[in-house]
Amino acid sequence: MQFLPALAAEGSADIWKIVTDAFPNILIPGLLITIPLTIISFFLALTIAILLALPQFADTSGYSLFARGLFTVIRKFARFYIWIMRGTPVLVQLFIVFYGLPNIGILLDPFTAAVIVFSLCEGAYMAETMRGALESVPRGQIEAGYCVGMTYWQIMRRIVLPQAFRTAFPPLSNSFIALLKETSLASTITVAEMFMETKRIASRNFQYLALYIEVALVYLMFTTVLTFIQHAIEKKLNKGY
Repeated sequence: MQFLPALAAEGSADIWKIVTDAFPNILIPGLLITIPLTIISFFLALTIAILLALPQFADTSGYSLFARGLFTVIRKFARFYIWIMRGTPVLVQLFIVFYGLPNIGILLDPFTAAVIVFSLCEGAYMAETMRGALESVPRGQIEAGYCVGMTYWQIMRRIVLPQAFRTAFPPLSNSFIALLKETSLASTITVAEMFMETKRIASRNFQYLALYIEVALVYLMFTTVLTFIQHAIEKKLNKGY
């Protein structure tokens, strides 16, 4: 039985070598695929969120009957869109776009499909964040803007949106961090991000526990860096208030 400790030590050494050799192969797709996928999807989602939130916030009392009717349609569409995207799983949306759309002749590469789905889905959640942030701006400031001769869009650009973004920054940052973790689902549609690479490595050497813990730590490393950046920006935004 004396050979058992030696075998255990040898096995531990092999696992350690597998883990250390796998680290750059996991990190590089994280930097080249996961991070760009997160950033692109986030900023597209933010654009969608603003476009969905502004019509719901707009005061149409001074507009024509046609304009008020148009805004009503847009608001109903925004609520319907948010309801659909928040009420269905991201994984199902990925499968619909990547595996389902080819049935009607729409072929997308995996990265593009992932960007579309993450942008559309996260945009629905962030739209609610932006709507709440917009509504937190006192109406008196908007009225004051009209009193000094500013147009609606000038008021939005110079008064409302800067304050709304400051209010929305913490939850938007949390959405960014959550989106980074959600990108692991892109592996299900063959996007070669870091979780996909980890699965490939694990399928060759069967060290699933060690390698999945390793990729979890890489995700933790990324989110920790983002959390520090978030706190630094929040501190700067709150300076002087």
